[in-house]
Amino acid sequence: MKRQNWTVRTNMRRYTRLSNVFSRKLENHAAAVALDYFAHNLIKIHRTLRTSPAMAAGVADRLWDVADLAALWEE
Repeated sequence: MKRQNWTVRTNMRRYTRLSNVFSRKLENHAAAVALDYFAHNLIKIHRTLRTSPAMAAGVADRLWDVADLAALWEE
C-alpha cells in the first residue's frame, strides 16, 4: 500500500500540490485518477515484472495502447 501511494503521488501532480483542493470538480478528479490507474496497470511496462501488471495478473492478454483507450472512450 505504501508503494502504491508513493507511485500515485509522484505520477499525478495534483496530489503533490500544497493546497487541499485537488480539482475544481469531483468528476475531473475522478477521471484523472481513473486515467492514471489505467495507464499504470494496462499501458506501462514495469521494470521488475517486465510486463504490465494486468498481464502479469492474467487480466489482459496484450499490452494496451493509448489508441485502445480512445476507442474504448468512444464506445
